[in-house]
Amino acid sequence: MKKLILGLAIIGSIFTGCSSSDDETKAVVPATGQITGTITTNTTYAFGNYTLKGIVKIASGVTVTFDAGSTITCTKANGDNALVVLNGGKLIVNGTETQPVIFTESSGVPGSWGGIIMYGDAPITAVGGATTSTSEDGNALPYGGTNATHNGGSLNYVRVEYAGSKLADGTKELNGFSFYSVGSGTTLDHLVSYKGADDGFEFYGGTVSLTNAISYGNYDDAFDWQDGWRGQLNTNWYAYQVTKGNFGVEVEASLNNNSFGPKVTKITLKKATGCTPEVAGDIQVDAFQFKREGNGDFDNIVIDGYGAYTEAGTTYNGAAVKIQDATTNNNQVNGSKIKLTNVKITNTAQTTPVGATGAIVVSFPAGQFTTSTTATGAVLTQGSWANVGGVNLIQ
Repeated sequence: MKKLILGLAIIGSIFTGCSSSDDETKAVVPATGQITGTITTNTTYAFGNYTLKGIVKIASGVTVTFDAGSTITCTKANGDNALVVLNGGKLIVNGTETQPVIFTESSGVPGSWGGIIMYGDAPITAVGGATTSTSEDGNALPYGGTNATHNGGSLNYVRVEYAGSKLADGTKELNGFSFYSVGSGTTLDHLVSYKGADDGFEFYGGTVSLTNAISYGNYDDAFDWQDGWRGQLNTNWYAYQVTKGNFGVEVEASLNNNSFGPKVTKITLKKATGCTPEVAGDIQVDAFQFKREGNGDFDNIVIDGYGAYTEAGTTYNGAAVKIQDATTNNNQVNGSKIKLTNVKITNTAQTTPVGATGAIVVSFPAGQFTTSTTATGAVLTQGSWANVGGVNLIQ
C-alpha cells in the first residue's frame, strides 16, 4: 500500500510539473519595420511597432492588413506622410476594444501628417451635378463612379492622431480620416480621430456609413461632408471640441438640391469651455451648420456647450442649428429635406434653428425639428480604444 501511495505521489508530481511548465506564457515580441512607397502585393503586418515614411499607397487589387495592438508612427521632419488606399485597394485593420491599432506622429503636434485617405468609385454629386471630381488632398486623384457597394476594406478599432497636414502642393489641408466616394461595402467601426488640425472625419460623396466614432480635439469640424454623401446606417457619433474647434457637424451638398441625404442616429456634440474658433475672425461656433444645399435625417441628439463667444468686443451666440444661406433654407428646410428629431440642448446660446443673417428666416415644417429632455446621444463603450495617455475621450 505504501508503495502504491508513493508511486501515485511521484506520478502526481510529474504531471503537476508538466502542467506548470505548459501554462507559462511567453511574451510576444512586437514586430518592427518600415512601411514606405506603393504597396503592390498583399501584405499582413503582424502585431508590432512600425514606421510609416512618406505617402504610402495601397495599389488597386492589393489588400493590406494590420493586426490588433499595432502602432504605426510617422515623423513630420521626414516630409509628407499619409496612408492612401487607392480605388480598388483594401485596408483591413483588425483592432479590438483592448488592442486598438494606432496611427500617430512622433511630435504629437496637431497637423503633422495626412492621416488615412481612402478612395472608391461609389456615386457622388459634385459641383454642377458632376459625377466625378478631383481630390483636394494634394494627391489630385479622381474620385466618383457608379459602384455604390464599393469595398475599400474594414477599419475596426482604429485611432488616427495628430493628422491634418497639408500635402504636396499644399492647396488644402487633410483630416484624420478622408473618404473619397467610398462605398457601402466598406466597414468603418469604432474609429477615433484625435487632435487633428482640420476635420475629424470628412466624406466626399459615397455611400459608406460610420458607426461608433469619436472626434476629439480636432481644430476644424468634428464631422464634415460634401459631394452628395448618402450613408444610411450611421450611428453613435461622439464629438468633443477642446482648445480649438469650429462646427460640430458641417453639412453641405456642393450646391446640389439632391433628392437624397445621409441618415445618422445617436449623436453627441460637446464643446469645452474656452474652446475658440480655429482662426480668429472666422466665427464658426455652432453645433450643426447647413449650407450649399446640405441636408439629412438626424435623430437622438445631445448638444452641449455651444454658448456665447466674444472676440474683439463682439459677442457671437452659438446655435444648435444654423442655416447658412437662403437657398439651403428654401430648398432643404422648407422642402422638409432636413430633419432633426429628439434633440436635447444644454449650455447653448440659441436653442432654436436660426439663419446666418436676419434675412434668413428659419421655420422648420411640423415634425422636422423636435426637442427632447431624454435624448441619450451617442452610447459608446469605454476602454483602451477611447483612451489616450490615461485620458478618457468619452466625457
